[in-house]
Amino acid sequence: MEAIEEIHLPYYKGSAFRGGFGNVFRKITCILKKQDCTECLLKSRCIYAYVFETFPSSSAQIMNMQKYEKIPHPFVIEPPEINSKNSDSKIYQPGSKFEFHLILIGKAIDYLPYFIYTFHELGKTGIGKGRGRYKILEIIKCKKDDGEWINEVSIFSHTKKMIKQTQSDTIYIPEEFNISHSKYNLSLRFVTPLRIKYMRDLVTMPEFHILIRNLLRRLLLLYYFHCEGREPQWNHKEIINHAESVVIESSKLKWFDWERYSSRQDTRMKLGGLMGSITYYGNIESFLPFIQAGEILHIGKNTSFGLGKYLIDRRNLN
Repeated sequence: MEAIEEIHLPYYKGSAFRGGFGNVFRKITCILKKQDCTECLLKSRCIYAYVFETFPSSSAQIMNMQKYEKIPHPFVIEPPEINSKNSDSKIYQPGSKFEFHLILIGKAIDYLPYFIYTFHELGKTGIGKGRGRYKILEIIKCKKDDGEWINEVSIFSHTKKMIKQTQSDTIYIPEEFNISHSKYNLSLRFVTPLRIKYMRDLVTMPEFHILIRNLLRRLLLLYYFHCEGREPQWNHKEIINHAESVVIESSKLKWFDWERYSSRQDTRMKLGGLMGSITYYGNIESFLPFIQAGEILHIGKNTSFGLGKYLIDRRNLN
């Protein structure tokens, strides 16, 4: 993107992108413009309800989903990192450029044109305090390779407003879990706040089994509701039992507090979480497919804001 006017964004920029996206996306896709999607007769066929509200189907009988009102959103917005070079700058002057990553999951990939059009219109409406406007310069399809986003092909530009068709990528996780008996270090660096609940409390020290429990749940629900419509045949008990043998070797995690204003709920929401690095030690190799998937899809609560993003330190995988 390129700023047309001065843009004022909060310290954690993911809230502005996700909030602005939701407002414009609803105006574009919602037919009845209802305030409460739960009462809408069209919610089962509504693009907005599927992408942004994401209700489970009445037939869903996995993981006690009847107890929950919503399921994981099929998208993640990754804003510029909090500790990146531009993180201290909340203001983008006219002419300055900025970027973010958008990750679409499963069926949501089919709605890519709606996402592009929404961010295009959001640029006209404006974003952040004062509603500073921007224009999209280019949208590039990327592929994650060894933890880094690698540009593959341009699919949309400011000059050529045509969306180029491209193949999506697949994350492969074996359904058969074979435990490795070789012990390794695994270091993760959380670059956006990690919010995980275990036994109904927010976790301040994420034991490895807690991390794996949350990854299993998130990946299973994404796969069931947004991809293949079936449960992966993972032996959860076996996987978690092995995960409990992996220990924390060192931790430099610290709690990062931030809050956002929700226009839908007309309230300020506290969304603090853990940031920093943590190193685990044990039989790590068997868990790597889950960990690598989480590096792309994030983990914990509020992932659509970009929370729960971590990077694997591949130098320590030995």
